[in-house]
Amino acid sequence: MRTQREALLLIPSILLLLLPSSILSAIPPFSCDTSNPSTKDYPFCKATLPIEQRVDDLISRLSLVEKISQLGDRAPPIPRLGLPGYKWWSEALHGVSDAGRGIHYNGSISAGTSFPQVILTAASFNPLLWYRIGEAIGTEARALYNAGQAEGLTFWAPNINIFRDPRWGRGQETPGEDPLMASKYAISYVRGVQGDSYQGDGGAGLKASACCKHFTAYDIDRWNGVLRYSFNAKVSVQDLEDTYQPPFKSCVEEGRATGIMCSYNQVNGVPTCADSNLLTKTARGLWGFYGYITSDCDAVSVIYTNQKYTRTPEDAVAITLKAGMDVNCGEYVQKYAYSAIKQGKLSENDINRALRNLFAVRMRLGLFNGSPKHVLYGDITSIQVCSSAHQYLALEAARDGIVLLKNLEGFLPLSKSKVSSLGVIGPNANRASMLLGNYYGPPCKSNTPLQVLQNYVKNTRFVAGCDTVICNSGHIDEAVKLASSVDYVILFMGLDQTVEREDFDREDLALPGMQQSLITNVARVAKRPVILVLLCGGPVDVSFVKDDEKIGSVLWGGYPGEAGGLAIAEVLFGEHNPGGRLPLTWYPQDFIRVPMTDMRMRADPASGYPGRTYRFYNGKPVFEFGHGLSYSTFSYKFKSIAQSHLLNKSATAFQSSNKSGIISYDLSMMSTAECEMLKLSAMVRVENHGPMDGKHSVLLFLRRPSLVSGRARKQLVAFESLSLKAGERAHVEFVLKPCEHFVHTEEDGRKVMDDGSHFLVVGEEKFEVSIIA
Repeated sequence: MRTQREALLLIPSILLLLLPSSILSAIPPFSCDTSNPSTKDYPFCKATLPIEQRVDDLISRLSLVEKISQLGDRAPPIPRLGLPGYKWWSEALHGVSDAGRGIHYNGSISAGTSFPQVILTAASFNPLLWYRIGEAIGTEARALYNAGQAEGLTFWAPNINIFRDPRWGRGQETPGEDPLMASKYAISYVRGVQGDSYQGDGGAGLKASACCKHFTAYDIDRWNGVLRYSFNAKVSVQDLEDTYQPPFKSCVEEGRATGIMCSYNQVNGVPTCADSNLLTKTARGLWGFYGYITSDCDAVSVIYTNQKYTRTPEDAVAITLKAGMDVNCGEYVQKYAYSAIKQGKLSENDINRALRNLFAVRMRLGLFNGSPKHVLYGDITSIQVCSSAHQYLALEAARDGIVLLKNLEGFLPLSKSKVSSLGVIGPNANRASMLLGNYYGPPCKSNTPLQVLQNYVKNTRFVAGCDTVICNSGHIDEAVKLASSVDYVILFMGLDQTVEREDFDREDLALPGMQQSLITNVARVAKRPVILVLLCGGPVDVSFVKDDEKIGSVLWGGYPGEAGGLAIAEVLFGEHNPGGRLPLTWYPQDFIRVPMTDMRMRADPASGYPGRTYRFYNGKPVFEFGHGLSYSTFSYKFKSIAQSHLLNKSATAFQSSNKSGIISYDLSMMSTAECEMLKLSAMVRVENHGPMDGKHSVLLFLRRPSLVSGRARKQLVAFESLSLKAGERAHVEFVLKPCEHFVHTEEDGRKVMDDGSHFLVVGEEKFEVSIIA
């Protein structure tokens, strides 16, 4: 016989099964729907009242069991109040995906626009493009909801973890390795998805909800027996402050994201979902976060089962809710919260606190305002999904992200009139789904690179060469035979989701199996230098291609999305001038001697630790961060530097001298007003010397007066994408704030600005800026 406690624990998970079909069919599809007159007088249904008042009214009407039932990602309906069920987990990493629980492509909408995987989109260095993609994703998400094919409007994207280690299987989901770039991406994407303006002016309501993940220092999935579920990331205060946290801070403060996901891992011995310092003190207190916090899926359960951090499941539930988590992806909280309360480990007030955040977001989305036809964004229809504008945007994003890594003596672009026969070789040439990366939904259209190239060159022949990207077996002899018989050869090599993906990190950085042998053998017999197209998220060590004159050109295409085949062809044949630049360092194979579990960013010459990312790595990269060629030649020239009085005399009171003898200014001792006085405007002239029009990203770096005490070798402080016709000049103005852009993080986490000469660098040009009292 079941006890009362056991019966109550079962209620949330079987609530739908217990309800009579007559009651289920009577639940309106939308909360506060006019078709349900019994709810029209409830204050929580009155859209004219403040959201906080509406939320409190709703919570006051719920029983304890009903409250607990709402704390999982699958929140069941509450029929007596006319509340339908809600699914918190939906995905929209680079397009609305059906990978979560909330989206269904099973009605009038059967596909959605699949944009390039994030790592390639980031290579455009174009925040406006990122915003437009977010805007399109938010629109398609709302269209699915309005069409009855979405059970939620909370999307667990963007992934803004730093791509710290090149082997990370999920690095493809991120904007790369630079904190400033990840921050700008987060701001742009979130504003677009949620319906804010590009400038962040705010709006009356949310089009959809974006969620910053994975908070924080999460970038290892499964490597050498170490699992993300139990990994303890040992992170210094210095690295936490200047590398891991800035994207999340920006996502909250400037992007105004309405969701945060705490990660599986521990940080310095504390599970992130149980860390009140992270969730409550930092995110809500210091950054002003206004939204909900979800666990990653089953991240509450692993605190007990994998990490052995608590003695009981009830303890795990109690510490996460008390820390500031609001909803659990999974059923663990729904299962154990009641017993945690009975054991005195959790209070009903803790439950109410979480519910306030959850219902507030749903109300901000307009989900308690009745039918979507009568609310904000109710006019977004299925015709806006896979629209021509969105599909063109997917093409634009793919071609703007593609990076030209090598172009020997201007071998590219090809001319259609001069290519009489074309050989296409490689395991990535004719697989449409491979172009999408991970977390994708059914795309609007699907064309492989081979299919597109066959439309460009009538006499196009194909041999895969390798059966799969793992390339342990294949038909290299057939590929060699084809290569020797055609005018031009294009090889499509690289990785796919069998090699790099969620819950699976890479073991090395080389091309898998016999891929390198296939490339070199084909190149050896080809009539002309071959073209190599690398499709992959993480970097690969292709050092062998750099000095091989038989390999004329190399492109990196990431995972370019539904329009990737066409975008690649347009670049190959000169219909688009490539302007993408690498958003991450490409390391040599010997980097694998560094354990993935070592979270340090800074190099340690004494132990041979080489450091990570372009800011701290002291080795020789295969290709460096920001590398990217063009069919045109661009030059830079600093035209002027206008600066306010960089430090007034009162700042001398904030000077400190560290063990290296460098004079620095402690920003924690300076007021906001004093920092706001410090501004600098750098004007850079950019010229396209031809012969083609093209988009070009201007990257502005800062070099500090010293590299001691963990100062970065260089730091990206600003970037801007612009389009220039052949022969055209333009001026780009970068407005910098020394209190933000010239700052270094000390070992104790303090932000300081060094006295002395700093150098602004763009290309080969540099300009000295002095910080003086």
